[in-house]
Amino acid sequence: MSFLKKMLIAIWRIWFYTIFMLTIIIALPLLIITTSKESFYPAFFKIAKSWARMILFLMGFRVKLNKKLKLDKKQSYIFIANHTSIIDIMLMLSIVPNPFVFIGKAELAKYPIFGYFYRRTNILVDRSSMKSRKKAFEDAQNKIKMGRSICIFPEGMVPDDESVVLAPFKNGAFNIAIDHHVSIVPMVFLDCKKRFSYTFFSGKPGKLRVKILPFIKTTNLEHKDKKILKEKSYDMIYKELI
Repeated sequence: MSFLKKMLIAIWRIWFYTIFMLTIIIALPLLIITTSKESFYPAFFKIAKSWARMILFLMGFRVKLNKKLKLDKKQSYIFIANHTSIIDIMLMLSIVPNPFVFIGKAELAKYPIFGYFYRRTNILVDRSSMKSRKKAFEDAQNKIKMGRSICIFPEGMVPDDESVVLAPFKNGAFNIAIDHHVSIVPMVFLDCKKRFSYTFFSGKPGKLRVKILPFIKTTNLEHKDKKILKEKSYDMIYKELI
């Protein structure tokens, strides 16, 4: 890679982190108000959705869906997708119309400003702690009872090895789906790794293709069916990635 190309990529990457923080700071008064009460969450979600779309636009990304995501506003869902990039968060926010909360790693709470609002509006989990995993599961149950949906990247983290197509899935999303008979909405993010991976001198603007796969109903499933449900979800996403 030439020095000039590296410089352009570096400037583009720095631009991302600049607008990431700057847009949050500009929206700070609204964010403080809309995170002050649970009943204000739908308003916060609209702001988060607009923020995500703005970030993607300013980075030169164009979202391309294979079909419109049609959801029942009265139903809760479990949204899952492969996880390869920080922009997976913005992409998920930009395409899902129904208010949802993320279940994400506790380390995200350490980011200045962003971490504060992420902690107040989403569910954080330390996967090395049984107590933390149990609390996250209970928090997710409460959110669903309130009519919220849940987004989980079932790999648990972005694999360090970028050659990994799809890491094994954790159990959390499937336990919650079966416990509450909530449909799983599998999605495939086809371009995030190519467009904006964690390798600093890589990536470029362009299309972010998303495939929305057939929903998986869990109405008649029990916990003994968890392994089959997890394998089915994994296979559906994996086949689209290879």
